[in-house]
Amino acid sequence: MSAPIRASSILPGHREDIELHTADDLRLVGELARPVDREPAATLVCLHPLPTHGGMMDSHVFRKAAWRLPALADVAVLRFNTRGTSSVRGTSEGSFDSAVGERFDVAAAIEYAEFHELPNVWLLGWSFGTDLALRYGCDPAVTGAILLSPPLRYSGPSDLAQWAESGKPVTALVPEFDDYLRPEQARERFAAIPQAEVVGVPGAKHLWVGDAETALDEVVRRVNPAVPVPLPTTWDGPMETGDASAYADRTVAAFADVPVSGPPQRQAD
Repeated sequence: MSAPIRASSILPGHREDIELHTADDLRLVGELARPVDREPAATLVCLHPLPTHGGMMDSHVFRKAAWRLPALADVAVLRFNTRGTSSVRGTSEGSFDSAVGERFDVAAAIEYAEFHELPNVWLLGWSFGTDLALRYGCDPAVTGAILLSPPLRYSGPSDLAQWAESGKPVTALVPEFDDYLRPEQARERFAAIPQAEVVGVPGAKHLWVGDAETALDEVVRRVNPAVPVPLPTTWDGPMETGDASAYADRTVAAFADVPVSGPPQRQAD
Protein backbone atom coordinates (compact mmCIF):
# COMPACT_ATOMS: atom_id res chain seq x y z
CA MET A 1 0.00 0.00 0.00
CA SER A 2 1.32 3.43 -0.93
CA ALA A 3 2.18 5.87 1.83
CA PRO A 4 2.63 9.65 1.49
CA ILE A 5 6.18 10.95 1.25
CA ARG A 6 6.55 13.42 4.08
CA ALA A 7 9.30 15.85 5.04
CA SER A 8 10.88 13.21 7.30
CA SER A 9 10.52 10.25 4.89
CA ILE A 10 13.68 8.35 3.96
CA LEU A 11 13.33 6.22 0.85
CA PRO A 12 15.65 3.29 0.08
CA GLY A 13 19.21 4.18 -0.83
CA HIS A 14 22.81 3.26 -0.10
CA ARG A 15 24.12 5.94 2.27
CA GLU A 16 27.63 6.17 3.63
CA ASP A 17 29.54 8.71 5.67
CA ILE A 18 32.47 10.14 3.74
CA GLU A 19 35.38 12.48 4.37
CA LEU A 20 36.82 15.02 1.97
CA HIS A 21 40.43 16.18 2.23
CA THR A 22 41.32 19.66 1.05
CA ALA A 23 44.52 20.89 -0.54
CA ASP A 24 45.12 23.06 2.55
CA ASP A 25 44.99 19.96 4.76
CA LEU A 26 41.50 20.09 6.27
CA ARG A 27 39.11 17.20 6.81
CA LEU A 28 35.49 17.83 5.83
CA VAL A 29 32.63 15.55 6.85
CA GLY A 30 29.90 14.49 4.46
CA GLU A 31 27.62 11.79 3.10
CA LEU A 32 27.11 10.09 -0.24
CA ALA A 33 23.65 8.69 -1.01
CA ARG A 34 23.27 6.42 -4.05
CA PRO A 35 20.55 4.26 -5.59
CA VAL A 36 20.32 0.69 -4.36
CA ASP A 37 21.66 -2.01 -6.73
CA ARG A 38 22.08 0.24 -9.77
CA GLU A 39 24.37 2.94 -11.01
CA PRO A 40 23.16 6.53 -10.74
CA ALA A 41 22.30 8.43 -13.90
CA ALA A 42 23.62 11.67 -12.44
CA THR A 43 25.33 13.06 -9.35
CA LEU A 44 24.55 16.18 -7.35
CA VAL A 45 27.34 17.83 -5.37
CA CYS A 46 25.50 20.03 -2.88
CA LEU A 47 26.94 23.36 -1.73
CA HIS A 48 24.96 24.59 1.26
CA PRO A 49 23.76 28.03 2.40
CA LEU A 50 25.70 30.42 4.62
CA PRO A 51 26.95 28.51 7.68
CA THR A 52 26.97 31.65 9.82
CA HIS A 53 23.17 31.71 9.44
CA GLY A 54 22.29 28.05 9.87
CA GLY A 55 23.39 26.63 6.50
CA MET A 56 24.83 23.09 6.51
CA MET A 57 24.73 19.80 4.64
CA ASP A 58 21.40 19.01 6.35
CA SER A 59 19.65 22.19 5.21
CA HIS A 60 16.18 20.97 4.36
CA VAL A 61 16.26 20.91 0.54
CA PHE A 62 19.54 18.98 0.54
CA ARG A 63 18.36 16.60 3.24
CA LYS A 64 15.24 15.83 1.22
CA ALA A 65 17.33 15.39 -1.93
CA ALA A 66 19.53 12.80 -0.20
CA TRP A 67 16.54 11.01 1.31
CA ARG A 68 14.46 10.87 -1.88
CA LEU A 69 16.36 11.28 -5.14
CA PRO A 70 18.37 8.03 -5.15
CA ALA A 71 15.07 6.10 -5.13
CA LEU A 72 12.85 8.45 -7.13
CA ALA A 73 15.27 9.72 -9.78
CA ASP A 74 18.36 7.46 -9.91
CA VAL A 75 20.45 10.40 -8.71
CA ALA A 76 23.41 10.21 -6.32
CA VAL A 77 23.62 13.02 -3.76
CA LEU A 78 26.94 14.10 -2.27
CA ARG A 79 26.53 16.64 0.53
CA PHE A 80 29.12 17.88 3.00
CA ASN A 81 29.85 20.58 5.55
CA THR A 82 32.18 23.29 4.33
CA ARG A 83 35.04 24.33 6.60
CA GLY A 84 33.96 25.09 10.15
CA THR A 85 30.37 23.97 9.57
CA SER A 86 28.54 21.58 11.92
CA SER A 87 25.59 19.21 11.65
CA VAL A 88 24.61 15.87 13.15
CA ARG A 89 27.17 14.28 10.83
CA GLY A 90 29.91 16.23 12.61
CA THR A 91 32.00 19.37 12.25
CA SER A 92 34.35 20.00 9.38
CA GLU A 93 37.79 21.26 10.29
CA GLY A 94 38.80 24.86 9.75
CA SER A 95 36.65 27.97 10.00
CA PHE A 96 34.32 29.96 7.75
CA ASP A 97 36.38 32.01 5.29
CA SER A 98 33.86 34.21 3.45
CA ALA A 99 34.05 32.25 0.18
CA VAL A 100 37.86 32.42 -0.03
CA GLY A 101 39.29 29.26 1.55
CA GLU A 102 36.08 27.47 0.54
CA ARG A 103 37.56 27.17 -2.94
CA PHE A 104 39.51 24.18 -1.60
CA ASP A 105 36.29 22.65 -0.22
CA VAL A 106 34.61 22.79 -3.63
CA ALA A 107 37.69 21.32 -5.29
CA ALA A 108 37.81 18.48 -2.75
CA ALA A 109 34.18 17.55 -3.41
CA ILE A 110 34.64 17.55 -7.18
CA GLU A 111 37.82 15.52 -6.81
CA TYR A 112 36.00 12.96 -4.63
CA ALA A 113 33.26 12.57 -7.24
CA GLU A 114 35.80 12.22 -10.02
CA PHE A 115 38.01 9.74 -8.14
CA HIS A 116 35.00 7.55 -7.28
CA GLU A 117 33.79 7.69 -10.89
CA LEU A 118 30.44 9.23 -10.04
CA PRO A 119 28.71 10.02 -13.33
CA ASN A 120 27.33 13.23 -14.81
CA VAL A 121 28.35 15.56 -11.97
CA TRP A 122 26.21 18.64 -11.39
CA LEU A 123 26.78 21.29 -8.75
CA LEU A 124 23.66 22.16 -6.76
CA GLY A 125 24.32 25.39 -4.93
CA TRP A 126 21.92 27.16 -2.59
CA SER A 127 22.35 30.81 -1.58
CA PHE A 128 25.99 31.09 -0.38
CA GLY A 129 26.58 27.76 -2.12
CA THR A 130 25.65 29.33 -5.47
CA ASP A 131 28.49 31.80 -5.09
CA LEU A 132 30.87 28.91 -4.40
CA ALA A 133 29.60 27.12 -7.51
CA LEU A 134 30.01 30.20 -9.69
CA ARG A 135 33.45 31.13 -8.36
CA TYR A 136 35.06 27.70 -8.11
CA GLY A 137 32.89 25.07 -9.81
CA CYS A 138 33.56 25.56 -13.51
CA ASP A 139 35.71 22.46 -13.67
CA PRO A 140 36.23 19.98 -16.54
CA ALA A 141 34.72 17.23 -14.35
CA VAL A 142 31.47 19.19 -13.87
CA THR A 143 28.58 18.93 -16.34
CA GLY A 144 26.75 22.05 -15.18
CA ALA A 145 25.33 24.01 -12.27
CA ILE A 146 21.91 24.53 -10.74
CA LEU A 147 21.59 27.54 -8.47
CA LEU A 148 18.87 27.88 -5.83
CA SER A 149 18.24 31.46 -4.68
CA PRO A 150 21.48 32.93 -6.08
CA PRO A 151 22.28 36.22 -4.30
CA LEU A 152 25.39 36.99 -6.38
CA ARG A 153 26.99 38.44 -3.25
CA TYR A 154 30.46 36.90 -3.38
CA SER A 155 30.66 36.22 -7.11
CA GLY A 156 31.31 38.86 -9.76
CA PRO A 157 31.50 39.46 -13.52
CA SER A 158 34.70 37.45 -13.98
CA ASP A 159 33.06 34.42 -12.38
CA LEU A 160 30.06 34.65 -14.70
CA ALA A 161 32.42 35.11 -17.65
CA GLN A 162 34.18 31.80 -17.04
CA TRP A 163 30.85 29.96 -17.15
CA ALA A 164 29.87 31.86 -20.29
CA GLU A 165 33.09 30.81 -21.98
CA SER A 166 32.70 27.20 -20.91
CA GLY A 167 29.27 26.78 -22.52
CA LYS A 168 28.26 24.54 -19.60
CA PRO A 169 24.56 24.65 -18.67
CA VAL A 170 23.60 26.92 -15.80
CA THR A 171 20.09 27.09 -14.35
CA ALA A 172 19.10 29.65 -11.73
CA LEU A 173 15.93 28.86 -9.77
CA VAL A 174 14.89 32.24 -8.41
CA PRO A 175 12.04 32.64 -5.90
CA GLU A 176 9.43 35.28 -6.69
CA PHE A 177 9.87 36.80 -3.23
CA ASP A 178 13.60 36.31 -2.75
CA ASP A 179 15.28 38.64 -0.25
CA TYR A 180 18.36 39.26 -2.36
CA LEU A 181 17.76 38.75 -6.08
CA ARG A 182 14.35 38.40 -7.68
CA PRO A 183 13.59 36.94 -11.13
CA GLU A 184 13.67 40.18 -13.15
CA GLN A 185 16.96 41.27 -11.60
CA ALA A 186 18.37 37.77 -11.98
CA ARG A 187 17.62 37.74 -15.72
CA GLU A 188 19.55 40.99 -16.08
CA ARG A 189 22.53 39.74 -14.09
CA PHE A 190 22.67 36.29 -15.67
CA ALA A 191 22.48 37.73 -19.19
CA ALA A 192 26.29 37.65 -18.90
CA ILE A 193 25.99 33.86 -19.38
CA PRO A 194 24.24 33.40 -22.74
CA GLN A 195 23.31 29.77 -22.05
CA ALA A 196 21.97 30.48 -18.54
CA GLU A 197 18.35 29.67 -17.87
CA VAL A 198 16.61 31.76 -15.20
CA VAL A 199 13.43 30.19 -13.83
CA GLY A 200 11.22 32.34 -11.64
CA VAL A 201 9.33 30.28 -9.06
CA PRO A 202 5.96 31.81 -8.15
CA GLY A 203 5.27 32.29 -4.45
CA ALA A 204 8.64 30.93 -3.31
CA LYS A 205 11.04 32.61 -0.87
CA HIS A 206 14.80 32.47 -0.42
CA LEU A 207 14.77 29.44 1.88
CA TRP A 208 12.24 27.34 -0.07
CA VAL A 209 10.16 26.55 3.01
CA GLY A 210 7.07 24.81 1.62
CA ASP A 211 8.57 24.71 -1.89
CA ALA A 212 11.32 22.09 -1.60
CA GLU A 213 9.39 19.68 -3.83
CA THR A 214 9.21 22.29 -6.59
CA ALA A 215 12.95 22.80 -6.35
CA LEU A 216 13.67 19.06 -6.51
CA ASP A 217 11.38 18.63 -9.51
CA GLU A 218 13.24 21.35 -11.40
CA VAL A 219 16.61 19.86 -10.44
CA VAL A 220 15.64 16.37 -11.66
CA ARG A 221 14.17 17.82 -14.85
CA ARG A 222 17.67 18.98 -15.76
CA VAL A 223 20.04 16.35 -14.39
CA ASN A 224 18.01 13.27 -15.38
CA PRO A 225 15.37 14.29 -17.94
CA ALA A 226 14.39 10.64 -18.46
CA VAL A 227 12.55 10.77 -15.11
CA PRO A 228 9.00 12.20 -15.29
CA VAL A 229 8.23 15.18 -13.08
CA PRO A 230 6.61 16.12 -10.82
CA LEU A 231 8.14 13.38 -8.73
CA PRO A 232 5.78 11.00 -6.91
CA THR A 233 4.33 12.14 -3.61
CA THR A 234 3.66 8.58 -2.41
CA TRP A 235 5.86 5.50 -2.10
CA ASP A 236 4.89 1.84 -2.31
CA GLY A 237 7.70 0.06 -0.49
CA PRO A 238 9.94 0.26 2.56
CA MET A 239 10.32 3.73 4.03
CA GLU A 240 12.03 4.99 7.16
CA THR A 241 11.44 8.14 9.14
CA GLY A 242 14.26 10.58 9.80
CA ASP A 243 14.70 12.77 12.85
CA ALA A 244 15.25 16.45 12.16
CA SER A 245 14.65 17.52 15.78
CA ALA A 246 18.38 18.06 16.27
CA TYR A 247 18.01 21.23 14.25
CA ALA A 248 15.28 22.80 16.36
CA ASP A 249 17.77 25.30 17.76
CA ARG A 250 18.61 26.45 14.23
CA THR A 251 15.07 26.98 13.05
CA VAL A 252 15.01 30.72 13.62
CA ALA A 253 18.43 31.27 12.06
CA ALA A 254 17.96 28.97 9.10
CA PHE A 255 14.34 29.67 8.19
CA ALA A 256 13.92 33.36 8.98
CA ASP A 257 13.62 35.44 5.80
CA VAL A 258 15.95 38.14 7.09
CA PRO A 259 18.41 39.73 4.67
CA VAL A 260 22.05 39.37 5.67
CA SER A 261 24.53 42.09 4.81
CA GLY A 262 27.31 40.88 2.58
CA PRO A 263 30.56 42.13 1.14
CA PRO A 264 30.59 44.81 -1.56
CA GLN A 265 29.89 43.47 -5.06
CA ARG A 266 33.10 42.08 -6.51
CA GLN A 267 34.35 43.75 -9.65
CA ALA A 268 35.83 42.12 -12.72
CA ASP A 269 39.47 41.21 -12.30
